[in-house]
Order: sequence, then structure tokens, then C-alpha cells
Amino acid sequence: MSENVTPYTAQQIGYRAVRFSSKGIFDTHKDKMVDPYSATKIPKEHQVQGFQFWPQEKGKYSSLILLHDKWGLTPDAKDLAIRLACEGYMVMLPNVYGRQGGMVTANAEVADALAERIDLPTALQDINASCEFLNANLSEDPNLDLTVRNAHAAVGLGLGGTLAILFALKRKRLRAAVSFYGKLPDPLDSIKNMYCPLLYHAAETDNAATSEELTQMTQVAQESGKTVEIRQYPDTSIGFCDQVQPDRYNETSAKQAWDDTIAFLKKQLPV
Repeated sequence: MSENVTPYTAQQIGYRAVRFSSKGIFDTHKDKMVDPYSATKIPKEHQVQGFQFWPQEKGKYSSLILLHDKWGLTPDAKDLAIRLACEGYMVMLPNVYGRQGGMVTANAEVADALAERIDLPTALQDINASCEFLNANLSEDPNLDLTVRNAHAAVGLGLGGTLAILFALKRKRLRAAVSFYGKLPDPLDSIKNMYCPLLYHAAETDNAATSEELTQMTQVAQESGKTVEIRQYPDTSIGFCDQVQPDRYNETSAKQAWDDTIAFLKKQLPV
């Protein structure tokens, strides 16, 4: 397999912290002009926080919503966002633990507890708001002039992979979803309601998706005319793409999964 050459290097990627309303509706410059309390007003709704990454070259970019694993918004998640931006995408990395204080942990027990306590409806609302923020093109925010409206895909690992699948069942205008060993939806028949093509990376030792469930998901997708691509990796367990878990990380499988992800994204969401 030929080596993938990215159009941008990490040195050409810019980033910034972002904070915006979870309602997906944003005040414009004119709104603030006529509101004498705008500078001191405390928002009543939750504010989504995260990071935005993009190539430092003027143009219009399709967008990826990168959803982090159960560990929280770690430096590794930011590194992955930069790698995706190097492929020519605007990348939004929201903190899906924002409503729980935005915690980051290296402790598996704590990470599992955080993941168990996440409220899925509000997490999906925050992810949807991330798409709407990228759609906003607020005149006072030049970074938002770089985005193509409604050209979005969701990519997630572990917990984020679960959210990516659920988001593909929620947002009609989503172009693609990629899930690395996320939990499959319950019931599996809900796949027939998916709005976009899905690429699913499955570990061989996987309590998120059994072989029987993957077979059933494929069957439901075929019967309902949905596009679901499944990649299975021998001698792997959940987390095989996570370099900070040396007992699980599999370099060969991780590279194959990455290459397949980029090929899938560029087919469904051209740069």
C-alpha cells in the first residue's frame, strides 16, 4: 500500500479554543450591538467548549467532528485532530464531558465511570451544536468563513465511536460517520434509520460488538439500502489505535484503520 501524503503538515495547522451555545443558535454582531447587557450577560444554557483546527490556507473546508474516547479531551485527541486537519479538513473537537466538568483522566475506572454517567441526549445536542456553529459563518468570526455549510462528518473512538453512530441516526445532513470500536445501537434495527454511510472498525476481542451483531447490522443495512462498511482486525482489542495503551496498541492495525478512514472520508466528504 502506498504511503499517504497529506496536503498539509502539522506546522501548517492552526487552532483555537472555542465556546458556544448548546442551543445551536448564536448571537451575531448586530444582536450584541442592540443588547446593552451582552458584555455582562451570563448564558442560561450550557456552553459547549472545545478546539477547532484548520489548515492555514485561505479556502473553504469540509468539516469533521472528532469525538474523543472515555479518557476525555486528552493531548492525544488533539494530536488526532491535527492529523485529520492535515488531510485538508476543518476539525471541531468538542469536549463531550463538558457537562461533567470537562474531566480528563488516565485511570480506567474513572474513565468508565465518566462514560457511564454521560447523558446521551444532551451529548448529541452538543455535537449537533458543533455542526451548527461551523454553519454559522458569523461575520465577526473570520475562521467560520473557511467552512463549507453542511459538509460534515463525525469520527469517534470508543465512547466517541458510540456517539458517532448515534449522531448518524440523528442528524439528517451528516455526510458520513466513522466509528472505532463504538457500541452498536440498541436495537440494531435502528440502523435502517441512519442518514449517512458508516465505516465501523471492529476489534477481534470486542465487547462493544460481537460477530453476530456485526452480521446482523450488515444484514439490516443491506435490506434497508444503507451503506455500512465493517473492517475487522485480527489479534486486536478495544483501544488498538490508542498509543497510550501499549498493552492494546497494534501499530499495523492502527495504520490500516487510519488509511481506510481517510479513504472513506475523502470518498464521502471530498476535501
